[in-house]
Amino acid sequence: MLQRAAADLALAPAALAPAVSDPAYRLLAGGPGEAVLLRRQWTVEGTPEAVVLASAGMEPDHPAVLATAVGWGCDRVRDRPGGRGVVPVALPGPADSLVERFLAAAALAATRVETAVALARGTGEDRVKADGSPSLAADEAAHTAAAGVLGALDVPVLSEERLDVAVDPEAPWIVLDPLDGTGNFRAGLPPWAFSAGLVHAGRPVAGVVVDLSSGRRWIGAEGVGARRDDVPISPRAGTTVVVPSAPGGSAVGVPSTARRIRVTGCTAVEICLVADGSAVAWHDLDRSGTHVHDVAGGLAVLAAAGGVALTADGGPLRLSPDTEAKIRFVAAGTVDLAGELIAAVERR
Repeated sequence: MLQRAAADLALAPAALAPAVSDPAYRLLAGGPGEAVLLRRQWTVEGTPEAVVLASAGMEPDHPAVLATAVGWGCDRVRDRPGGRGVVPVALPGPADSLVERFLAAAALAATRVETAVALARGTGEDRVKADGSPSLAADEAAHTAAAGVLGALDVPVLSEERLDVAVDPEAPWIVLDPLDGTGNFRAGLPPWAFSAGLVHAGRPVAGVVVDLSSGRRWIGAEGVGARRDDVPISPRAGTTVVVPSAPGGSAVGVPSTARRIRVTGCTAVEICLVADGSAVAWHDLDRSGTHVHDVAGGLAVLAAAGGVALTADGGPLRLSPDTEAKIRFVAAGTVDLAGELIAAVERR
């Protein structure tokens, strides 16, 4: 696609290199002779927008361009750098499915959080939560920014930063971690992330996870598939296993094929690394467990990508609307691989 788009845009292929590696750029190709290069940026007034840097046959109001702007959480599309022509971005309305509305709202919420946590950095006093994890002014700013957007969906929203509300576990509900990896954020050590999942009858049916430190975005929905920065993803064979914390002096259970163990300090991103094939598996079976708000968004991306999440007894993981409870599971590309990891932990 890169070579074709470069020809359509009359640019050297090397000029499009940022669109391949930098999440702030998107390179789209339509039909013959159609291509566009976009950049995500903020105006001086603080409005997030997608800017057309180069175009051939794809104007700012092209459906693919507008869809990209929605996924980026942008309010509008600008026709060129410094140009005055802008096209407002319309979010899905009441006639659209809840999944479509959730994905758009979560993408927008992530952008609002991105700004809020940056403005809140270094303000207020650090505190310690009941579980020993840090709490910053950025946590509260992130929750306020995200809940203000997701609350408009008229679906119960659970958040790490609030007491749980009453939820019918068989009906749709949203669970939110507005700033996962607070410890990383405080230390300035990536990644830290926004995570939101739409859950129905215990199944994570749609999710959005945004690494706020890099801009990478994972989006997935049941029956639709999963994407990272607009590129389709799926699990794949590999030798890297991610775990949520260091083993504390003991060994870590891994499949026989594992060669590397990684700890990022941001569970939402770690699950997405399994979904996109960067890591082969994740588990917390030999630890105390994790919370639903940490994993729901990533699990939706994983399921949409074709991966699985199994409990320690090998059964499918079912999510409950309880942000205090701990859950333990393994995330992997296949049932067989998940089973091998469960067996490896049991042998320890």
